[in-house]
Parts: sequence; C-alpha cells; structure tokens
Amino acid sequence: MLNKNLVSISAVGKYVPEEVLTNKDLEKMVDTNDEWITKRTGIKERHISEKNEPTSTLATKAIENLFEEYNISPDEIDALVLATISPDMFFPSTAAVTLDNLKIKHAFGFDISAACSGFIYALKTGESFIKSGMAKKVLVVGADEMSTISDYTNRNTCVLFGDGAGAVLLEESKTDNGIIDTILHTDGSGKDLLYMLGGGSLNPSTHETVDKKMHYIYQDGRPVYKFAVKYMTQVSKDILKKHNFTSKDVSLFIPHQANKRIIEAVGKRLKLDPENVFINIDKYGNTTAATIPLGIYDAMQEKRLIKYDLLLLGAFGGGFTWGSSLIRWGI
Repeated sequence: MLNKNLVSISAVGKYVPEEVLTNKDLEKMVDTNDEWITKRTGIKERHISEKNEPTSTLATKAIENLFEEYNISPDEIDALVLATISPDMFFPSTAAVTLDNLKIKHAFGFDISAACSGFIYALKTGESFIKSGMAKKVLVVGADEMSTISDYTNRNTCVLFGDGAGAVLLEESKTDNGIIDTILHTDGSGKDLLYMLGGGSLNPSTHETVDKKMHYIYQDGRPVYKFAVKYMTQVSKDILKKHNFTSKDVSLFIPHQANKRIIEAVGKRLKLDPENVFINIDKYGNTTAATIPLGIYDAMQEKRLIKYDLLLLGAFGGGFTWGSSLIRWGI
C-alpha cells in the first residue's frame, strides 16, 4: 500500500570552492607531512573559499546546481533550512542571505546549529514542515566554511577541515520511497571537548579573545574519537532495529566525514561490508554540516546510490549532537 505520508529527497546539488589545499601545501605551513595526515585522517586535500566567498555563497551555488540539474524553479520553493556553524554573521541568518541571493521572496528560511550533525537535524526539520502541511517543497542545505575558523598554525586541527555545501530538495513522496525515520540526540556535557569559545555572549569579541585565539576551533581529539564511534554506531543500530532491518539490508551507509578511522570503526561495529560504506573525506576533509549531502551527491554520481536502495545516514558533532536517518532512496 502506498504510504502517502512519506517525504522524499527529489533533487540534490553540490558546490565546493575552486581552490584546493593539499597535504603538501600544509607541509609548508605547519610541522606535518602528507604521510602523517593521510594515515591519521584519510584526508589528501580540502577545498578553501576565497575571501569574497562566504558561507551564503557556497549554499547559493549548491542550490543553483540543484535547480539547474533538476530543472527546478526558485518559485517552487516554500522554505530553506540551512545547517551551518560558520554563518556569514550572527544575524540576519545565512538562510535569509541565501534566499536573497536566489531572489526568492515568498519562502521562509532559518539556520540550524548542530555542528557536524546539522544536516540530519535540518533534514528532520524540513520533513516535519512538509508532513505538517506548512510547506510542499523545502530546501535542506549543509554549508560550512571551516577555513574561516581554523588556526593554520595548529597542526592538530587545521589539517582536518575544508569548505563546501550540499543541498537536497524535500517534497511529498509519490511512491513508497522516502525518509523512513530519523533519530536525534544531544548531550551538552560534551561542550568542553569540541568548541569555539569566542564571539558569543559568553566571550564577546575583544582584542583579548582574538589574541588568545578564542575564535578558532578547539578539539580534544582522543575523547571525541571515542564518543563519535560509540554514539554513531549505537544510533545507527537503534534505527535499524526499530524498523526490523539488519546491516545486510543496508545498500549504502553515508556517515559524517570527520576521520577515516572513525568511519571504518563504525562500519566494522555495524558489520557492514566496506563497499557499503561511503568515504570521500580524502577529497574534501571535514566540511562539518556539508559532509553528508556532499556524500549523497557524490554517491549518486558514482552510481553507488540508486533508486530503491536503503540508505543509512549517521553523524556526530560538537555539542555533543548525533543522529541517524534511514531512507528508501527515490531518485
């Protein structure tokens, strides 16, 4: 029987800046080397935005790519939910700026801040708007410009991050394909392990906060690694069990691309075949909220994600936040 209450992803788009920062380039900037970065993270290169290319520009170009590839008119859009931790500014929202860039005046939009889990949080939010009847077509975007908050004198963090944006269009499913379920979690006790201290109401911007490098990412890598593996594995197991699926039913797992070792560890704990785990961190680094939609786009281009596949998404990020979505693919 047709499930008329399902919401599906009907279009995808992508944008990454032209400039590429390789591991060899980083060797000239900090005390590191290509072999160490590759072995520890799986990253070979990352894309870096130009100075006049803020996060809203990345989001705009990803959406424009979606419009062009799927012949979508901006007039069809009812809402934009944009996940980012590197907004153009505190306000107006990056979603508002993006809608203005696209000359969309009739839709509503806002930002979501859930770090590397942002896209899954935004996906659930967009789905809810459609199920409630508030909107028929919702753009969900993950966009981050991590180069702007990375300290390029700190070899432990600057090698990890890159810039990019991915976009999907949500609408009511015309088939039995669509978003089956999403599970979300937050545990604020992780706030001291992954954060950016400066710029908010706790530590407003001053000469002192700038001098102390409080406007850059801080990460305590070892415990973050352990929590990421544990929680991403558990939430993925939970959503599969809830819907009577096993790892053998999963056609493709697209996890947040933070570290290749994390991805491989989660894949093993889920008992997934390596060919069913999607990895593209080597090309982009960690683009935070953009990693999963970039993965979806690339997986489609590589023919690793096709219609009727059972797609599992998993993410873990600062906060801590984590979550998983289960989708019967419909494109």
